[in-house]
Amino acid sequence: MNPLLDFIGLAEGEEAAYRMLVQQGPGACSDIAGRLGLGEREAARLLGRLESRGMVTPVADAPGRYAAAPPPLAFGGALAERRHALLEAEAAVAAFTEDYRRLSAGQARSDVVEVLTGAGPIRHRFEQLQRGATRELLVLVTSEPMAVRGEEHQAEEQATAGGVNYRVVIEEPVLEQPSTLVELSAALDRAQQVRVVERVPTKLVVADRSIALLPMQSAAEAEASAEASALVVHAGGLIEALVGLFEGVWAAARPLLISSTGEVVEEPLTEGPDETDLLILSLMLTGLTDRKVAARLDLGLRTMQRRVQRLMELAGVTSRMQLGWHAYEQGWVKR
Repeated sequence: MNPLLDFIGLAEGEEAAYRMLVQQGPGACSDIAGRLGLGEREAARLLGRLESRGMVTPVADAPGRYAAAPPPLAFGGALAERRHALLEAEAAVAAFTEDYRRLSAGQARSDVVEVLTGAGPIRHRFEQLQRGATRELLVLVTSEPMAVRGEEHQAEEQATAGGVNYRVVIEEPVLEQPSTLVELSAALDRAQQVRVVERVPTKLVVADRSIALLPMQSAAEAEASAEASALVVHAGGLIEALVGLFEGVWAAARPLLISSTGEVVEEPLTEGPDETDLLILSLMLTGLTDRKVAARLDLGLRTMQRRVQRLMELAGVTSRMQLGWHAYEQGWVKR
């Protein structure tokens, strides 16, 4: 079933019949029945429903045969209704958000920080942060047992597929855990940026630089406690401080790669581009695609793209066009 057609309320048999008439031209009730494996009465009822919705029309000079209405006419009304409903829903969410902000502005400082108790609520809120993010997720991962376990991060794939940029820093002891290789390999395949550092100060998740989740207890307190607890931070000033903490850890961390033998390897940070980086830049500036550049240099596509992302960070730019200009200005490449 096509989810878009399901979204506007078109049943599976109706979609199949309409698609047949679009692709093969006008047909009779018996044609529909034979093609879809239906009885003629059932096919007649199906065509009747499509006709009542204006999606098919009887052929004037061929009694008993039906033709598909043009798709813009067939679906235009339903799409307009759904579009209107979506706009109303967005307006309602905006109103709720404004009320929430107005209330938050008048509340005491303690009210802009939620307290979550128990692994279940913490895990649920972590998934909410991932599914609700639209631009960026910043994550610090420690080696202590987590209320949110790695194998439960199913929302990551959906978020990265939707264009959310993940930057993750893990501490070295995590590399020794049995599931780490599988999880890192999956993360890198989703084009997440992963780095490693000797110690991470705290577990942390920041979504779109507007909301954060972190433990309420220290590591020692969490070990002694029977139940996990966490803080959800909404206050802008606190968020800025937590983003600053993340960026400091990120700058000191080393990029991670998965080697051709399937082992986790650390890529040392350098102050500028290395020889491979310069070759990537040169080939990119000739107009080659990422895939062709990676093939020329015998690199994995993801590895090549992560190197480009790091070069953009080194250059302090946000687009490849800016990177090309910066590379020329800094003498990384020549005409």
